[in-house]
Amino acid sequence: MAGRRFSLLRLFRRKKEEESPGAAPAQQPEEVQQVQPPQEDAGQERTEEQLRARGRFRRAAQLVCRFIRGIWHEEATFMATGDTANSDLFNAQTSAALLDLLVENGVYKAKQVPAIVRCIHQWLTSNVSAEHRLDKTLVLLTEAHPTDVAVTLLRSAPACDRAARTMWKTLISSRRTKEPVLQILFHVLEYWPAHRRRTSDGDERDVFALAATVALWEILQLSHSWCPGGVKNNSPRLLLTLLFQVFISTEEMSEEVETFWRRCREQRSLPPNPNRFAVQTVKALLRQLLDEDVLMAIGRKCGWDMLLKADTHHYAVGLLARELCRFSRSFCRSIAVSLLPRLSRGEPLWELPALAFLVEVLHCLNPRQCGPSVLQIISRHLRRQCPERRRLALRGLLVLSKAPSMAKSIRSLNESLLELLQDADTDTVQMTLSVFINVLGLKVIEISSPIALKLLEVLRPLFDNEHSQLQQLSMLLFRELMEATERSKSLKPHVYLSLVPFYFNWHNENQRVAEASRRALFGAAKFLQWRALEQLVTMEQPWRFPECLVRTAPKPQPLAPLEHPALCSPQTRPQRLLARPQGSAGRGAPCWGQGAPGQGAEPEPSLPSVPWRSLQLEKDRSRVGQYVRQALPFLESPEEPLRKLAIKFLGIAARSMKQEQPELQLICQALQGITDDSPAVSDLALQTLHIIRAVRRTSFFPFW
Repeated sequence: MAGRRFSLLRLFRRKKEEESPGAAPAQQPEEVQQVQPPQEDAGQERTEEQLRARGRFRRAAQLVCRFIRGIWHEEATFMATGDTANSDLFNAQTSAALLDLLVENGVYKAKQVPAIVRCIHQWLTSNVSAEHRLDKTLVLLTEAHPTDVAVTLLRSAPACDRAARTMWKTLISSRRTKEPVLQILFHVLEYWPAHRRRTSDGDERDVFALAATVALWEILQLSHSWCPGGVKNNSPRLLLTLLFQVFISTEEMSEEVETFWRRCREQRSLPPNPNRFAVQTVKALLRQLLDEDVLMAIGRKCGWDMLLKADTHHYAVGLLARELCRFSRSFCRSIAVSLLPRLSRGEPLWELPALAFLVEVLHCLNPRQCGPSVLQIISRHLRRQCPERRRLALRGLLVLSKAPSMAKSIRSLNESLLELLQDADTDTVQMTLSVFINVLGLKVIEISSPIALKLLEVLRPLFDNEHSQLQQLSMLLFRELMEATERSKSLKPHVYLSLVPFYFNWHNENQRVAEASRRALFGAAKFLQWRALEQLVTMEQPWRFPECLVRTAPKPQPLAPLEHPALCSPQTRPQRLLARPQGSAGRGAPCWGQGAPGQGAEPEPSLPSVPWRSLQLEKDRSRVGQYVRQALPFLESPEEPLRKLAIKFLGIAARSMKQEQPELQLICQALQGITDDSPAVSDLALQTLHIIRAVRRTSFFPFW
């Protein structure tokens, strides 16, 4: 300590001698040696030299006291009032030495740290040629008081001038101060518009997040050839914070933020809007982590421009997530892990963009680890009124539904998904159907009868939807549902009502819809244990379906294909009916070659004891009427083959109905009204109508 003081005194003495206007030339000491004063005046001369040395020491002491007093009582110095009377302190090397002396030896109190930081900043502002003179002092001070140094620097230089840039670079370059300073900087960034942080001197002024953004941007610019380890390790957290800052500065701008940014622009050349500057910082951060091709790809898709608009911000965030996933899945996984706590808290401001980002990177996560928390977030958004939130939640649920470990957990969302199947939005219904298909296709769970019943009621209107994709998915889901649910009598009526739409869509021009209909029809036949129907679907013989549906009943025992009444063609059936052997007209007579008793003739199969109409129709006459009402709308189908098919189906159904059934009149009226269609369809309708009237007048009507 004493050595430092004497070195300072020698520095003052040398400076005073150099600056003295009456200083003698270099030869002056030799002349003084030649002229020796009287011996009696020697004591007097030594006294004068002591007085001059004492004066120089007093002036140095006053300078030190003045410097320390300016730090300890900052409110009365130039740093508080703008007074430049003490500017000579900062133009000399003495002030730097004094700062070194104070910090290195700890001759200061904790509450003087902000004042020392401001003094260092002012000294660097005044001494351009000696930027790194106080690097060691700044590092020592920051190592002991990182919060006071970082926050004071953000307050005193929010626009990050040249001196502040030098100080930030010094702090980031030091291994001892890099991590604590960056953590404080990141913490300030996360609070919008400002964060209240108290320093040791009692200052509680707000620290604006934009000041930390400017400092971060300068750090990234200074380190364009290298990325600080702290920035790279915290890049997911930084990216999310900056994206949120872009959104919130676009969505709302308070008066205090505008005033702060205007003051920063007066000091430096910055973009007019804070959101544009935040986008620049996002680019600078990604440039340190990714290739330039990723940024160019986002720019070609107008991603940077969409970030600056409130209504397209979440689309841009999703686009950014997709491009990042193509480059680095591990980086996206880290971002998603950082995003989950933010979404779990339910922050309303940036919830939609955060959900958009999560959905795009969800396939990078492990469902076993993050699935429950993600499912909780998704279930909350499925009940929102915002259509965009529901669509994003369904997209995330589609990813989770492919994981077997999530099947049982997704089952808790059945009620919400059933409501979404009735939504007016086509995309919402399509994704909901896909979720059900994925879950049931895993063969992990079974659907209970009440849920299956509700699902069948919702699915039936979708079989004839105008969107082919919805038709296909609804039929595929029906097939999966038939395999995943337990057989119940309560489900059979709904399954019967699904047969007619499947039959007509089996002839759809769209091959995907036709194949889905065939598979759904096979699933229904298997569920109903209807062997004849199952066989004709397997053999791909759709022309046999109307007779099988209207005239036959499911048999418990299998019959040969040519002998089963459901598989006989309509043309051969009257001949088979009339070709009875003689003596077999009565109900009690022997049947088909049965000889007299005792003659040993081999008995032949007898006629069925029931008419050709279905046994099920005897129990429930209204089912044929329901089939007719389902087939009538197909008369107005835009596809001509389906209109012809509907006419044939109605003709077969009409011949098996009773006179008093109201659906019979509907069939006749519908066929009479087909006059403005194509000639082929009109002629077929008239022919079918004549056949119905002719057949009903015959005596074989009860059987035919």
